[in-house]
Amino acid sequence: MSTSTAYQEIIDFIASGTSPESVVAFRPSEAAQERVRALLYKEKNAKLTEEEKTEFDHYMHIEHLMRLAKIRARQLLQN
Repeated sequence: MSTSTAYQEIIDFIASGTSPESVVAFRPSEAAQERVRALLYKEKNAKLTEEEKTEFDHYMHIEHLMRLAKIRARQLLQN
């Protein structure tokens, strides 16, 4: 799975219309999760190539963005 595919998942999710409930419930695809696990394993047990490091960094940015969105969505649901 390429980084652009991971971005496409987020873009499709946002473009389809979201609600606080759907943001809280959002989970990346199994393919995206598996790719992150593979990169994380390689980072800890070998050395990532420059391209893999860039890809991993992109995944981490996406993860951070979604964590922030989930926090905000939970706040909206509590109000």
